[in-house]
Amino acid sequence: MAETSIPHAQSLGLSEHFGDRPCSVVLSEPERLGTGFRSLDRFLVAKPDRTGAPAAFEREVLNSGVVVGVLPVDFQQQQVVLTRQFRLGGHLALDRGDMIEIVAGRVDPGESPEDAARRECHEEIGTSPLKLTRLAGFTPAPALSDEFMILFLAHVDAGKIPFWAGNPCENEEIAVVRHTIAEAIGMLEAGLLHSGPTIIALQWLVQRCVRDDARAHL
Repeated sequence: MAETSIPHAQSLGLSEHFGDRPCSVVLSEPERLGTGFRSLDRFLVAKPDRTGAPAAFEREVLNSGVVVGVLPVDFQQQQVVLTRQFRLGGHLALDRGDMIEIVAGRVDPGESPEDAARRECHEEIGTSPLKLTRLAGFTPAPALSDEFMILFLAHVDAGKIPFWAGNPCENEEIAVVRHTIAEAIGMLEAGLLHSGPTIIALQWLVQRCVRDDARAHL
């Protein structure tokens, strides 16, 4: 993807005032509420209200940190490689716990996001990217977690993808699924997918590779 194809705030005449910006708050030391696959902390937040009067309230945050999301695509074969695995949140919220997702995982200490993206691809779809392109960064659930996801496009050879993958140390049993680009977009538009990062990644695919020029990504 050519860098010039992405509109930047300055080129649109926008300042940082228009987007997310720092906030003047004072936080207490975190109170650890629980520790498991993720840890949960509670903070006392001191922040002026809209009149400038002091205000304080409690908030809990699930600690996750920096993670990567990877959309693996074989542009030669016009296929998207996705994963299917159990997600408790999807089960509890929608009774749709057997979820289709992009590749995703934590960035380990001392690891670059690019290296994490390559490692997660190897673990979750059984192959490493031929090429990586960083697309965007976003917070999937800022009201609940400090997670910051860096999204990548991965060029892969779909012919080398196994049927199953996953890290046994993390109790992962991942079915690796291949769909044509048209099928993946069809699932998106039919409302069959509910993973936020997956929806964002496929929306990017619609915008940049279908409505624009897919040849730029080969």
